[in-house]
Amino acid sequence: MTKEECYYLGRITKPFGVKGEMVLFLDVDNPEEYEQLDLFFVETKNGLVPYFVKSLRLNGNKAVVALEDVGNDELPGLMGRDLYLPLDLLPKLTGNQFYFHEIKGFKVVDEQHGDIGQVASVIEYPAQPLFQIMNGDIEILVPVIDQVIKKVDRDAKTIYIAAPNGLIDLYLEDNNKKC
Repeated sequence: MTKEECYYLGRITKPFGVKGEMVLFLDVDNPEEYEQLDLFFVETKNGLVPYFVKSLRLNGNKAVVALEDVGNDELPGLMGRDLYLPLDLLPKLTGNQFYFHEIKGFKVVDEQHGDIGQVASVIEYPAQPLFQIMNGDIEILVPVIDQVIKKVDRDAKTIYIAAPNGLIDLYLEDNNKKC
């Protein structure tokens, strides 16, 4: 299993008690979806290593976990490591909800400008994520917020948006001045 075939689940934060347990921080929207977790991958310098869950107690976005064949002696080497799960275990989203990796390559259609390009990636900034849309050699950045996203058509691989007034023009006009 490679990192590209997985999604980030969270991180091992610290040991818990004296029975070989540890605390995980789950960086997910709905931690309760992971109550029955029986396996996850831990990132090491040699790649992703699978670990089997013996027990898991959930408390908000944190979980106390005991792993099969892992005792107190092995715990220090696991602290601070990132956790991953295979992409096929991601809960399915519907409507205008999407995972950032899922929309790469989707066509973007703006209400005013029509087809403005394809999603190259989603740039995650602390304030808000941005669509990185490529229109030929022109990069267009649009906020990923509910007010902008009007419809996500998975079958047509198209996202319909209503970009803030003047935003798309800024990118297109700047490019015309350089020519």
